[in-house]
Amino acid sequence: MKISRYGIFILLLLTIVLGASCNYYNRVMARKNLVDGAKSYQERNFKEAEERFRKSVEYDPQLTTEESKTAQLFLARTIHSEFAGNRGDTKKAEDAIVEYQKALTGFMNGLTEKRNKAKSNPKDQKAQNELKSTEESIGSIVRAVASLYENLKQDDKWNEWQTKQSANEQLPNNVRAGAYVALASKDYTCANDITDTEATKKTVKDGDKDVFKFSKPENEEDYEKLKKCVERGTANIEKAVELDPESDSAWSYKTSMIEQNRRIAEIEGNTEKAESLKQDYEKAKTKFNELAEKRKQAEDEAKRKEAEEKAKKEGKKAKKEGEAENKPAEAPAEKK
Repeated sequence: MKISRYGIFILLLLTIVLGASCNYYNRVMARKNLVDGAKSYQERNFKEAEERFRKSVEYDPQLTTEESKTAQLFLARTIHSEFAGNRGDTKKAEDAIVEYQKALTGFMNGLTEKRNKAKSNPKDQKAQNELKSTEESIGSIVRAVASLYENLKQDDKWNEWQTKQSANEQLPNNVRAGAYVALASKDYTCANDITDTEATKKTVKDGDKDVFKFSKPENEEDYEKLKKCVERGTANIEKAVELDPESDSAWSYKTSMIEQNRRIAEIEGNTEKAESLKQDYEKAKTKFNELAEKRKQAEDEAKRKEAEEKAKKEGKKAKKEGEAENKPAEAPAEKK
């Protein structure tokens, strides 16, 4: 049976129209379930929220739209919240990790395009906001997965995750820096657990002052472990500071790792190096205090603006309600 060219054209046209209609329907339903899921989430009805977010994602499992990416992220957060409410249900934690990783893939797709758009249009506030929102979502996902691995006490997976994210050059610099800081924090704990003990830390007199004097651990294996932790931690925190030089958290741990290096220098009798590291410690501490104060001021300003905006909205609402109450009633229609 032959089909005319006109018939083929009509068939193609119908296919396009039906496909467009289907896509439109899918987006509408995905958005509806996203909105309903968000409402349930706010009401802490997590079971209902999880079902809604899953339905939303089902309309676009490839996460090609911003709505589906948001739904996927909130699906992960909902399951995470369910785990937080019952820490014994570790299956929820494992499920949340899987859903977070899907969300991360979704947000990473198109990130380069958003960066290029924001870079080429610095005055385009919408492009800047979209990039900022995407990068913030990526950061929250990376931290959430790490937190879940930590809660599950899966140290190897935690370390593997943080190492992988710190080395991922596609991630925002501050997110990579955060992963390096997290790794350095473990190294610092490892070192401090060895140097901050009664066996290695003694209080001695330096003139009229009481100061700490550090000595080598009796166990040689502990000393080798100490040096490895300090070496690794120092390398990690230097990378963190390089990626995000304005991070007060990074400078905090840099200060701590300098002190651990100073303790090793003191143990080894290298007075000159110990004194130099002491000066580095004071500089790093000053930088940390400056950045911490700067962050606090920014947070206070953000809270002030938020409170101001809230007061404005409440004022407008009260004014509108007052006008409605004082509005004179309409006279009844005259009977004819």
